Amino acid sequence: MTQSLKDLTPRQIVAELDQYIIGQHDAKRNVAIALRNRWRRMNSVADMQREITPNNILMIGATGVGKTEIARRLAKIADAPFIKVEASKFTEVGYVGRDVESMVRDLVEQSVNMVRAAKKEAVQAKAHQLVEDAILDILIPPVKPANGQMGFENENKDSDAELNERTRERFREKIRSGEMDDRKIDIDVQQSQTPNIGIMGGSVDDLSMMNIQEMIGGMMPKRGKKRKVTIAEARKILLEEEAAKLIDMDEVKEEAIRKAEDAGIIFIDEIDKVASARSGNGGGGPDVSREGVQRDLLPIVEGSAVNTKYGVIHTDHILFIAAGAFHIAKPSDLIPELQGRFPIRVELQSLSEDDFYQILKEPKNALTKQYEAMLQAEDVDLTFQDDALRELARIAFEVNGDVENIGARRLQTVLSHLMNDFMFDIPDVIGANAHVVITKELVNEKLNGLVKNRDLSQFIL
Repeated sequence: MTQSLKDLTPRQIVAELDQYIIGQHDAKRNVAIALRNRWRRMNSVADMQREITPNNILMIGATGVGKTEIARRLAKIADAPFIKVEASKFTEVGYVGRDVESMVRDLVEQSVNMVRAAKKEAVQAKAHQLVEDAILDILIPPVKPANGQMGFENENKDSDAELNERTRERFREKIRSGEMDDRKIDIDVQQSQTPNIGIMGGSVDDLSMMNIQEMIGGMMPKRGKKRKVTIAEARKILLEEEAAKLIDMDEVKEEAIRKAEDAGIIFIDEIDKVASARSGNGGGGPDVSREGVQRDLLPIVEGSAVNTKYGVIHTDHILFIAAGAFHIAKPSDLIPELQGRFPIRVELQSLSEDDFYQILKEPKNALTKQYEAMLQAEDVDLTFQDDALRELARIAFEVNGDVENIGARRLQTVLSHLMNDFMFDIPDVIGANAHVVITKELVNEKLNGLVKNRDLSQFIL
């Protein structure tokens, strides 16, 4: 992770984000600086590393302008553990709901999965060799070496062993080439005996429940089960088992905890839903719980030790990015202590008609490119003319203004209405090797009813 960040300057990070997200340069600049600061901290003098804390970011902007996407793409660039949570699903201790510490446990789980996958990739070659040997042992069991016998019997056993080895090598080539993929063999599959446990009477938190299940699962013996599968399936099943045996899980846990602490990103969405407007009417109603959630979040964001099933994790250097529309509440409605833990505030701009046009045309994962890829699977070519994209952008922008501003997500609704007939007719009516061209006239014909008929606005999602 450190090496990859060394190669990424803030400008390069912004350039990477530009490939997927249109506009919002202020937000991109701030997250790029925050990401580069991680490398700077880890390469500063040892006694200062613990003192340098990340500048957490508060993103303010309407839905669909790119808040979540910026954070998610940032984590992919840094190969960092990333978790997205909604602040509204947490409740104050004593109320019914999830404990705020569960977000840190989810981050560690994500980190463990990432490290395990990387370790599995590193042992793939050795695991493939072991799987091949295991399948060959089932097909052609090896001849046991001669144990001190003399004379012709010994010579016969040697020749049998050579013949057996040559046969095994021929079959190994056939397995590698895929010639024997459909042949069925019997294999032993290890079955986990971890039970599903429920606790009656009293509440048990997530961590305690996981620990109880793991402890009981460890006490129960693992049973092997015979399965008749094809060699192709056996290769997949045995590859998982062999790779798991080659990985040191203690090393994985240690590395995952370290990765989560130094590189983890937690995105707290809907932070405005737990901000209560300070109207001076006194406490009461849901506001009590909302402020309680903020006070529970405070020590996590501030830096504390959280127990997970993989060990204790310190949250001091995890980067927290909070986001909210703040239509009703204001950022100043958050409790002052929490405001102080999000020193960088970024306001994301609402999307213009030109932004919609660029979103349809430029990003690597643009919706138009997604539809082209889907129809390519049916051997149908799809082309969007430039004036058709501009008309789609105009209609999406107009519907957002008249109905409800849901940002770039409106493009999914508009494109779905436009493409539904084609998606239904392919391949029954429109066959393979066809060429579908989306023109401005076609867009107007299919979508103008959405804009003109205000009575339909209630059905537009």
